[in-house]
Formats: sequence, C-alpha cells, structure tokens
Amino acid sequence: QVQLVESALVQAGESLRLSCAASGSIFRINSMAWYRQAPGKQRDVNQRDLVALITNYGSSNYADSVKGRFNISRDDAKRTVYLQMDSLKPEDTAVYYCYGDDVLLDPSGSTWSGWGQGTQVTVSS
Repeated sequence: QVQLVESALVQAGESLRLSCAASGSIFRINSMAWYRQAPGKQRDVNQRDLVALITNYGSSNYADSVKGRFNISRDDAKRTVYLQMDSLKPEDTAVYYCYGDDVLLDPSGSTWSGWGQGTQVTVSS
C-alpha cells in the first residue's frame, strides 16, 4: 500500500514549503499534484481544486491563481514532491492535499492513485 504524508515548513519572510513524501511498495512515481479545498466547501474530493501538477518528466502546470507565486518540484530519490508557496495571499487559505496519479507499484503495471491526509494552510490578511 502507498502512503502520502504531507508536511509544511514556514520560511522566513512568510513563504511556505509543503512536502509530500510517498512510502510503500513503489516501483515508479508518475505524475504528482497538489490540490486545495477552500473553507466552506464540503469535504469531498470533487470540491478540491488543482493547484499544480508535475509529471515524471518534470513538466509542470499551474492554476492561473498561483502562477508566478508557487513552484512545484520533485525529488525522485526521496520520493517527495514539494510546493514552494511565495507571496501568499489570504485567498490561498485552504486545506492542501497531495495526490499521486497512477503510482506504478511493480513492473507488471499495477498502479495506485490516492490522496494524502491534507494539511491546513492559513494566510491572514
């Protein structure tokens, strides 16, 4: 079974870096993404908005609202994906979730997709 564990690190100057570490029986990690769920929305995966995604080739894309402020990266040796969040705004307040898409479990092609537990990010005005 695969587990995604998220953590947050506050950096001087009010930036934040989220980390998502994958563990378990993993052959290869493919695309990884960060989603967020804003306050007031129902706790439903369909209420989560894509923030950023990175493929196993390293290409990435972002929601328009975070372009130029957030940066997604990955360290495959550590099986970890990061979200560097700069110039934070109150509207970035949300629960942030890591998502693993078609994590390859073995060479035969078995895959797993799933979510981390979520981490709260609160930006005050």
